[in-house]
Amino acid sequence: MIIQKSTSPRVSSFDPENFSFGNTFIDHMIICEYENGKWGDVKLVPYGPLPFSPAMMGVNYGQACFEGMKAYKDKDGEIFLFRPEKNFERINKSATRLAMPPVTEEMFLGGLRALVDVDRDWIPYGEGNSLYIRPLIFATEEALKARIANKYMFAIVATPAKSYYSEPVAVKISNYYSRAANGGVGFAKAAGNYAASFYPTKLANEEGFEQIIWTDDATHEYIEESGTMNVFVRINDTIYTPPTSEKILDGITRDSFLHLAERRNIEVRVEPVSVKKVVEAYRNGELKEVWGVGTAVVTSVFKAIGYEGEKLMLPQLPLEESFALTLQKDLVDIQTNNAEDPFGWRQKVEPKY
Repeated sequence: MIIQKSTSPRVSSFDPENFSFGNTFIDHMIICEYENGKWGDVKLVPYGPLPFSPAMMGVNYGQACFEGMKAYKDKDGEIFLFRPEKNFERINKSATRLAMPPVTEEMFLGGLRALVDVDRDWIPYGEGNSLYIRPLIFATEEALKARIANKYMFAIVATPAKSYYSEPVAVKISNYYSRAANGGVGFAKAAGNYAASFYPTKLANEEGFEQIIWTDDATHEYIEESGTMNVFVRINDTIYTPPTSEKILDGITRDSFLHLAERRNIEVRVEPVSVKKVVEAYRNGELKEVWGVGTAVVTSVFKAIGYEGEKLMLPQLPLEESFALTLQKDLVDIQTNNAEDPFGWRQKVEPKY
């Protein structure tokens, strides 16, 4: 790995109490270029713009995918990653679906650890705080030809993060727009998946909802995801969540929740979840909680669900009664080294660079 540290680091002016998530970037980034059928050297360089052409194929034809993950700082200043090998596996799954070259474990995990190590002072300590990390792969070849590109870049950038959705949100069940279709790229973290979601989400925002509950493209009878999150539904004392598929992202937070629920002996059913079942449970007083999970948000509890012009108001349970909040606390305590890690998920980043 080639290390080129910044001669004018900005971390000394970073205020962990006052920053903008997603717009504040750490001092360095990882880049690696693919050309002539192979990846070159991994480089840690100062964060900044890169020279690209408007004819770059990633912009014109959408060969681009990414990951979302976090690093955490505990009370002693130690730094931890959370299940990074899962992100490595998933970015290559996405890259393969988009006909892009996979990255190596050394590139991904080695670059990730170097970046987090060098910029560890950027990671804010405290409840809900972390470093949000964005590995990505995109086509860089300059050519207006609708074909597989010959040049790519792998990069990792990062931004300090606070709690994402701190308050319960209202969501609307979509009965027209879909996030993904059979045979498509719904299971991949393809950049285009997110672009396609913005317009229907904007329409939902105009109706007073923060997000959408996406339903299946064929019948709109089954819940798939919400916004960029996997969905959990609690009916009485049983949790339901749709199985992952070629349309539903295999969320790492989702998988972690399933393990944590099992450890608490909470019944979980991974099966198709129909809109009808959720609405009937609401009418019968059996619908206790609905929530979304993802890397950025961890847990987003829903306070209301819009359905066919009606707003179904959900109870807001305290921590001791809420499965969503209890499992969230279990997860965050493991991530931040405030609890034992029986699964071996937490990985310490030792100082090296």
